[in-house]
Amino acid sequence: MRFIVISDVHGRDRVIRWTNRLVSELEADGVIVLGDITHFGPPGWAGEFLGQLKGSVYAIPGNCDPPGVLEQIEKHAVSLHRKKITLEGHVLVGFGGSNPTVFETPFEMSEDEIAKRLAPLAEKGMVLISHCPPQGYLDMVTGNRHVGSLAIRKVVETFVPEAVVSGHIHEARGLVREPGTVFMNPGAAKDSWAGVLELGDTVDARLLDRIADQ
Repeated sequence: MRFIVISDVHGRDRVIRWTNRLVSELEADGVIVLGDITHFGPPGWAGEFLGQLKGSVYAIPGNCDPPGVLEQIEKHAVSLHRKKITLEGHVLVGFGGSNPTVFETPFEMSEDEIAKRLAPLAEKGMVLISHCPPQGYLDMVTGNRHVGSLAIRKVVETFVPEAVVSGHIHEARGLVREPGTVFMNPGAAKDSWAGVLELGDTVDARLLDRIADQ
């Protein structure tokens, strides 16, 4: 299966148009949305956005999504938040929100809470779909500071996922391959960035060139 992966939409309507174009052009089975669908709401916009995407849609909320967004995800997509599903023989584990930030956004959790809620879902070789990256992987902000989650990093070190796909840190778009695991941050969709996740005999991910609006 092939999925277009987008994150950090922050309420941009034009993302619908080019995401659907990518689904068609790349013959994708659907879309994975990594959160921050809205920019602090309104929740209903998230439902409208998800409902217009082509193919199967899987989504988690981000730290800038207010609580009502999760209800919209559950209505208009397959919610992966704190869920485990199997696709093409691969186990996907989803986790939305983030560790605490300096911005005090609506959907933040302590590291202890992340550990308590994520670890029981995890298993060896999973594909981790999270809004927040593990600390030390595609999580560097201005000033060379790593702001990813320590709890997510511990889960990654313990269970060695096949892939970790996350967003949240707009300036940390990238792809990192380590033994056994590929890490991808597709970049902020609001800035016309996206990636691809391939689920087949193995798992792979790749970044796409910046999307031209048409």
